[in-house]
Amino acid sequence: MLHLKSETDARWFEQVDADLDAILIDHAHCEKKAAGTALNLMFAYVEDLEVCREMTEIVNEELEHFHMVVELLQARDIPFRRLTPSQYGRKLNDLVSKQEPQRAVDRLLVAGLIEARSCERFSKLAEHVSQDKELSEFYHSLFESEARHHTTYTKLAKRFAPEEEVMRRLDELAEQEAQILADSDDPPRMHS
Repeated sequence: MLHLKSETDARWFEQVDADLDAILIDHAHCEKKAAGTALNLMFAYVEDLEVCREMTEIVNEELEHFHMVVELLQARDIPFRRLTPSQYGRKLNDLVSKQEPQRAVDRLLVAGLIEARSCERFSKLAEHVSQDKELSEFYHSLFESEARHHTTYTKLAKRFAPEEEVMRRLDELAEQEAQILADSDDPPRMHS
């Protein structure tokens, strides 16, 4: 279960139709940022070997996905370039507590929610571009790993707080994540 409180709305599909290239370029940036997030968590919680082990796997997978998306861009003659990021990640990270161990819980849950939303968006995008068989299959192929990352982050948060507390906080953060997307006026991005 992805623990999301909303589904992607028609506005995002309009953005996909208006500027698919920007969505694909942003996806590459998202994979790079996801690897960075996992690496930062490994540094922050180095004393927890389970966190380090799981983050190592996620870093490797996210970097592999980054390379896959860059190859997809190259095959489609879409130049990889800098983009102004959406406000989504920053606004979610603004919700993270400053005090440990709640900070660890929040950081892991926010990372997990971003993975969950990516998973949902990949699935929807695969359906939306079904006439483009290659692109549709590409996004279907990423679904499982993104869902697994969401589950891993949620599981690891339970190392820092009781399950009931973690699930309550996940519910709160998921509500706010849905509101962040509903209020978004970002240009076309994977999380706009």
